[in-house]
Amino acid sequence: MTERPAPLSPDQLHALDREAMEASEAGFHGKDVKRNRWAHRTVGVVLAGGLSRRMGGQDKAGVQICGKTMLELTEARLAPQVGTVIINSNGDADNLATNRPVIGDVMEGFVGPLAGILSAMRWAQVHTPDAFWVVSAAVDTPFFPNDLVDRFIMAMGGPEPCIVLANSGERSHPVFGLWPITLADSLEAFLKRGDRKVMLWAEEHLNSRAFFNGPVLDDDIEIDPFFNINEPDDVAVAEVIAEELAQMEELAQMSETEE
Repeated sequence: MTERPAPLSPDQLHALDREAMEASEAGFHGKDVKRNRWAHRTVGVVLAGGLSRRMGGQDKAGVQICGKTMLELTEARLAPQVGTVIINSNGDADNLATNRPVIGDVMEGFVGPLAGILSAMRWAQVHTPDAFWVVSAAVDTPFFPNDLVDRFIMAMGGPEPCIVLANSGERSHPVFGLWPITLADSLEAFLKRGDRKVMLWAEEHLNSRAFFNGPVLDDDIEIDPFFNINEPDDVAVAEVIAEELAQMEELAQMSETEE
């Protein structure tokens, strides 16, 4: 059964907006800031519509890492940060083990990740009209930060519609971005011109970057939070990362319980 977001009343939205703004102000004064404070205005889309050529044609969404599919891992990482999660896939939705809404590209021809982002924007306009942003995450990059959305919104820097893209180290990760839904018509026009490059469209608008460091394993090995599982050999590396992260998260939970 497909999950659908429960609509919020205007009073509920107003209260959540006020709470989010107050939490952001508290952060400027060095106080603890509530996590996922803008989830009610955000739709998360897992981009799973690629052709998986380097994975031998195997659908990446179903590749298992330590007993869980990459789609399950990515959903679990994204879900607490947004109001609802949808899946962009051009394959048979019945093959995806998910109860999230599955949407195909609104434009034909496998024109790249921007088509999935546009599809998510159009879905949000119909199903979650109170959402301000779509946040995209790639299904083959399941270890992205658990404060991705908060950091994106902090990096906007102003009230104007602003695209925010992820960076780690000296690399940009344009598939991970915050996309104002008000820019949907602009994006559609861009794609209809035959353009596909994410950075090219982003540069047409106000845009910013959010910079992320990865978790440190064994005291000296920093893991790229946007480690990408492109080939079969990457799966073994991903399993090591998943096991290490699980241990770190378990220790952190134990520390919080003791406090």
